[in-house]
Amino acid sequence: MIVLFRRNLIDLPINYSLNYYWSSGFVLSMFMVLQIFTGVLLSFLYVADFMCSFFMVMNLSNDSFFTWCLRYWHMVGVNVLFILLFFHMGTALYYGSYVKKGVWNVGFVLYLLVMGEAFTGYILPWHQMSYWAATVLTSIVDSLPVVGPIIYKYVVGGFSVSGITLIRVLSVHICLGFVILGLMVVHLFYLHKVGNSNPLFSFYSFNDLVYFHSYFSIKDLVLFLVTCSLVVFWLFFVPDLLVDIEAYLEADYLNTPVSIKPEWYFLAFYAILRCINSKIGGLLLIVSFVFLLWVPTDGGSSVYSVWRQINFWLIVSLFLSLTYLGSCHPEYPYLVVCQLFSVIMVLMMLVFKLY
Repeated sequence: MIVLFRRNLIDLPINYSLNYYWSSGFVLSMFMVLQIFTGVLLSFLYVADFMCSFFMVMNLSNDSFFTWCLRYWHMVGVNVLFILLFFHMGTALYYGSYVKKGVWNVGFVLYLLVMGEAFTGYILPWHQMSYWAATVLTSIVDSLPVVGPIIYKYVVGGFSVSGITLIRVLSVHICLGFVILGLMVVHLFYLHKVGNSNPLFSFYSFNDLVYFHSYFSIKDLVLFLVTCSLVVFWLFFVPDLLVDIEAYLEADYLNTPVSIKPEWYFLAFYAILRCINSKIGGLLLIVSFVFLLWVPTDGGSSVYSVWRQINFWLIVSLFLSLTYLGSCHPEYPYLVVCQLFSVIMVLMMLVFKLY
């Protein structure tokens, strides 16, 4: 065990040219561990009951300073987690990490599971926006041909989102956290097996290599502490920066919010989904983009290709634009722009992976 630990975390040969973008993986892992830790503590104080879940969550903010910090760290932490995740995936795309199929496949599965984990966690407070977001997004499953209604009943536990859904969501949310933790270890195993995608790194050469400790362990630790400092600032000065006002209203089955929207990290996909009149059409467009994002190809790094760099930053710009458009009211001209940007982004991702 000691030899394995030293080989992977102390004596690991690393190219000295790695920048701070490569430290995002370590910081991301640490924040995931913190999210699981705070989530386990919160689960001790949570009751999955549609009559009292909202009041239990609100009491966490009012009972004591410790429970307030615990709840808001978990809320702010998931936002920081997705910021780091997008940086990490962007770095992997830019440097062509999808060529290393083992690392890329496990990492992509992790991304899907983290999205599922975040969505189930968003439902648990059972406030107005979380209830209606769950109602709208689970209805997509019901729209699937043939098997849709059957799967929908198993997912929500009945004919609509209810207290049974809340119990199932809590179970899935807790289990997924530990599944993600295990897959992170598998991801690290594949990374150390084949090496990273740094264009200056050669796995079969020992030129320009240094030990991971203390050169990069200190670098990762510094970035982690800086990120924690930013989270603490966010926590104590602007804790409700990204919290919707509907999150402080109890779920009302008879009153629909003016604009139903998920958290910001789902807004790009939400914009694609609602800009198409057909639910199946929007779902197919999302699946097409996600499939193209995942599919491993032989395309190399963007470092030495100006065309690939332009293509990459166009995709990033379109994704950010769709994130903004997803927060806008679904009306003209936003829907038309969403349709245009969605199709262009899928085509640009296809070109990026092929060439």
